[in-house]
Amino acid sequence: MSVQNVLNTISENNIQFVDFRFVDLAGRAHHITLPATEVDEDTFVNGVAFDGSSIAGFRGIEESDMVMMPDTESVFVDPFMDHPTLNIMCNIYTPDGERYERDPRSIAQKAEEFLQQSGVGTTAFFAPESEFFIFDDVRYESSMNTSFFSVDSEEAAWNTGRKEEGGNLGFKIGVKGGYVPVAPVDSQQDIRSEMVRVMQETGLRVERHHHEVATAGQAEINFRFDTLTKTADNLMKYKYIVHNVARQYGKSATFMPKPIFGDNGSGMHVHQSIFDGDSPLFYEKGAYANLSPMAMHYIGGILHHAPALIALSNPSTNSFKRLVPGYEAPVNLVFSKGNRSAAIRIPVAAVTPKGCRIEFRTPDSTANPYLSFAAMLLAGLDGIKRKIDPVALGYGPFDKNIYELSDEDKKEIRSVPGTLDEALDALEADSEFLTESGVFTQDFIDNYVAVKRQEAKAVTIRVHPHEYSLYFDC
Repeated sequence: MSVQNVLNTISENNIQFVDFRFVDLAGRAHHITLPATEVDEDTFVNGVAFDGSSIAGFRGIEESDMVMMPDTESVFVDPFMDHPTLNIMCNIYTPDGERYERDPRSIAQKAEEFLQQSGVGTTAFFAPESEFFIFDDVRYESSMNTSFFSVDSEEAAWNTGRKEEGGNLGFKIGVKGGYVPVAPVDSQQDIRSEMVRVMQETGLRVERHHHEVATAGQAEINFRFDTLTKTADNLMKYKYIVHNVARQYGKSATFMPKPIFGDNGSGMHVHQSIFDGDSPLFYEKGAYANLSPMAMHYIGGILHHAPALIALSNPSTNSFKRLVPGYEAPVNLVFSKGNRSAAIRIPVAAVTPKGCRIEFRTPDSTANPYLSFAAMLLAGLDGIKRKIDPVALGYGPFDKNIYELSDEDKKEIRSVPGTLDEALDALEADSEFLTESGVFTQDFIDNYVAVKRQEAKAVTIRVHPHEYSLYFDC
């Protein structure tokens, strides 16, 4: 879309405000809003100034001036504002016109540029399956003398005996009993359908939605694949819509990987493939799962770099509450066709040559999509460049349920890091695949690790409520 087309959209839709948005290190969106009367062609040349020192992980106060440069391809009309508002995603620049090296969206675009320069292919396609919970009540506190969280859902397994509903109507979802039941067991059909309707209204092509495995309102909505940066933009839009529709229904949605104990967590399985023009490069008929040698090397790159990659794809302490065996969590660094216990699954049902792809199942939605998608692509490209053979390295294929293997059979299978600190250690030891292309800088890696170490420490040094159960009577 040209600048003039954006200005025409503002005029034709009686837009009163224009919301300029950018994404921080953690993947959260921020915005500054201008009256539409203040937006003209110069706005798209000069950008919108903001204070970078007020954004965690960006700049110091002595160099705080930064500029948002709007991307006219990312425009959509906000479906929630009372005053007609147009939303535009932006890239971040320094005042002297240089791309800001810590801007996640610019990093995603540089990864796409690197793919084109590499000669491997022209386009990388991504499709995340981002799961979430919808709760009726959310309360939490962490202070000197109090530490707790409490979430509730009318369909939760723990509410079979609750009287406060004004008459308990039953049909609660048991632990691990939530995968695609019909109403009234699935009580959230309408809210998910409304989310889909709004997504479609804003330009997302939604393929399906359903209740997920866990009790207490776990859900999934799938939107169609697109190129790397556009998919990251779409995921930001997706999360924005999920959060706000839930709020309109008097509920609260969260993408935390493990908001409740003892049931499945929420992942973000990421499907990915590479094309050269219109030609798919991951397909070879008759090979294992119909995967080409290039696709196998791409898998090899992701599995080889996975411990470091997970610092970007699973970047929260809560991520590692999900990455434990027994809850369909893909903790095993192997690949397989159709096997959901492997970190990389190759879908084989109803797949065409253009639909041939790999699915990295380990990530979750606390990941910044611009950073994590870029890192996955670079890991895969490194595997292609170095011809990393996942079979020769013992990464599979494993076409058995790995969770049911004996300890002896599993001892040669690598697992994901057990904590965020371990993942950050791996990233520090193995970051060249990210930096040698110039997509990520060493400054970015060092800053990212420092920020995430602070998060990990903040959790580690705090008293946990379960410690009272274990130790209070010592």
